Amino acid sequence: MKIISIANQKGGCGKTTTAINLAATLAVNAQKTLLIDLDPQAHATLGLNVDDQNSLYNCISKLTPHKLKIKDIIKKVSKNFDIVPSNVLVGTLEQELADEIGRELKLSEVINGIKDLYDYILIDCPPSLGFLTVNAIRASDEIIIPVETSRFSMQGVDHLMDIANLIRERLNHPVKAKVLITMFDSRLRHSFTMLGKMKEKFTGMLFDTIVHINVKLKEAAVMGEAVIKFDKYCRGSKDYMSLAREILTVDRHPTLPEIKIETPRPAPATTEAPALAEVYEPSERMQDLIEKETEEFLGATAFCLKAPQAKSVYVTGSFNDWSLDENCRMSNNDGVWTLKVNLKPGTYKYQFIVDGKWQEDPANTSIERNSFGDINSLIEVKA
Repeated sequence: MKIISIANQKGGCGKTTTAINLAATLAVNAQKTLLIDLDPQAHATLGLNVDDQNSLYNCISKLTPHKLKIKDIIKKVSKNFDIVPSNVLVGTLEQELADEIGRELKLSEVINGIKDLYDYILIDCPPSLGFLTVNAIRASDEIIIPVETSRFSMQGVDHLMDIANLIRERLNHPVKAKVLITMFDSRLRHSFTMLGKMKEKFTGMLFDTIVHINVKLKEAAVMGEAVIKFDKYCRGSKDYMSLAREILTVDRHPTLPEIKIETPRPAPATTEAPALAEVYEPSERMQDLIEKETEEFLGATAFCLKAPQAKSVYVTGSFNDWSLDENCRMSNNDGVWTLKVNLKPGTYKYQFIVDGKWQEDPANTSIERNSFGDINSLIEVKA
């Protein structure tokens, strides 16, 4: 069992979005997961359409007329996914317990009774470094710090690390911290500049997974759902699936080769409804038919760039919504970088990213100027 706090004193960095969607994807992977909403603003509670008058206030406060245990307020969201809701009263705990001895252990004491019921407990912290966040860190084994690619977000990491170090020194409770880059806009050069600075500053602390900007994440929150349920094929779902896989791989065994993200299909005899992330597996005959049909409108387009001094080269463009991931990393062969991409017939815009710097294709004379003042190369794929 592992307890993870998701915290950053800076708001608007994807903290609650990460808490909701990481919990949902862990649950899809058959991990019994509890999300504790510790933010008095109750955004995680609202983001999952959970409506309840009770919260951790009823479990911790000595003044409440309606005293409860944490088991009494847990609400089921979906299979393997539960939540402890929050409300505005949680914010009054800091003042109520200001002079009480051992106030930084209150959350740990409450959680102790349910630890054995879950594989993962995630805590969505408020955007501050007060009593509630200290309680969350003290109860946790690890902190995930979501950061957007901005200078202010980087400073928020420094302040949070100061609190974690203070808890380690004074309360003898070491906590491992990991930084998650969120809201990454691969269309902007500034994003890659900040990404490079973060890799230098947080060496050894960064997740390999990067969460890109995706409108489906916001749409899912409006609908009160995790993105994996709202649209399991969108970029947001894939990013948080990747994050879940990375966490599970490290926790289960450092050399584990791969973890299958899809939940196994139920046996034919059961009448249980299909799992959230169940993926239809076609027969061999159907797979052959799909491949044959696909070959008629997909062709392998080769991108090539001569850059002997480069350490890394990517190609990205309108064909992949200007994303940056391992699927668009080019291979180096004696200074010539190449990548084949299956593209439907049509005209596409693209650029190379050489060691973090964007550039057009010097071997392609078909170009156009974009809205950022740069030059996009154009490629036409014919049937």
